[in-house]
Amino acid sequence: MLFRSILFYLFIVLWTILMGTICLPYLILPSIYLRKPVNIWIIGILKLLELICNITYEIKGIDKIPKKALIIASKHQSAFETLAFFLHIKNSIFIHKKQLFFIPIFGQYLKKINMISINRSEGAKAMRTMLKQAKQKIINGNSIVIFPEGTRKKPNDPPDYKT
Repeated sequence: MLFRSILFYLFIVLWTILMGTICLPYLILPSIYLRKPVNIWIIGILKLLELICNITYEIKGIDKIPKKALIIASKHQSAFETLAFFLHIKNSIFIHKKQLFFIPIFGQYLKKINMISINRSEGAKAMRTMLKQAKQKIINGNSIVIFPEGTRKKPNDPPDYKT
């Protein structure tokens, strides 16, 4: 299993560098054009998970999700549910920690697609800014995805919800 994990992470890095390079022109285009190549990147990652790690996923009840803008509060167990949300929830926008913008390649695309970032050190000011941005995104037809615990948690760990 360790070998598969190492192989997967090697390929995900190569896939991200390849897609990040191929998609450089999208960084100067309006962000509306970026969702499709990001979806291709995500599909590639999910395919790598399937081929290398024999991991698949299933979404039950997706047909019951309204087509209008909504707010999704989710338990954050891995980085991969964020990929599934982005791929399957139309116009999804995530509320995330600002530090994610500093991840090479990924951060530049995350910023371009206009996600909502929180500077955790700003306290109440960060909350006001986030709420203002989230309201505008919903008005514009975006669904908001937030992880109320603020970070990834292992399955069955007790919740630690943030204000």
